[in-house]
Amino acid sequence: LSLYSSPARETKYVENPQTELEEGVSRLRHAMEPYTAWCQMELTGSSKVKVDNSLCSDFFSEGYEFLQKPPAGFYPRLGVIGFAGIIGLFLARGSKIKKLVYPAGLMGIATSMYYPQQAVAIAKVAGTQLYDWSLQGYIAVESLWKDN
Repeated sequence: LSLYSSPARETKYVENPQTELEEGVSRLRHAMEPYTAWCQMELTGSSKVKVDNSLCSDFFSEGYEFLQKPPAGFYPRLGVIGFAGIIGLFLARGSKIKKLVYPAGLMGIATSMYYPQQAVAIAKVAGTQLYDWSLQGYIAVESLWKDN
């Protein structure tokens, strides 16, 4: 026998009323459900065959094999290059241009320390391309100047 009487437990679950936006989204989702189900069925059935037969699968399988058996010192080098990019993000506070230039520049410097021959080849090609672009720009400005 209990000395105290317990109050009657009458609890009810009350849902919050839906807003107009939630009701509109709900109606839209129910209206579009047959189409989304059809698209999902179409894409999952046919895209796997296309991806497996394409050149992308060869590229990814070669990349996977390379990462399974990397050359000596690959992961430490990759870590240093990635850390240089993180340092670049840390130093590039403020401007959006700095956020693009600093990480790319520091990663390029770190990469050129480990792969100097490839860096020289890329620099030669980039220098030639930059010279060609500047020459084309000069010719365009000169032709505009002489026309006026």
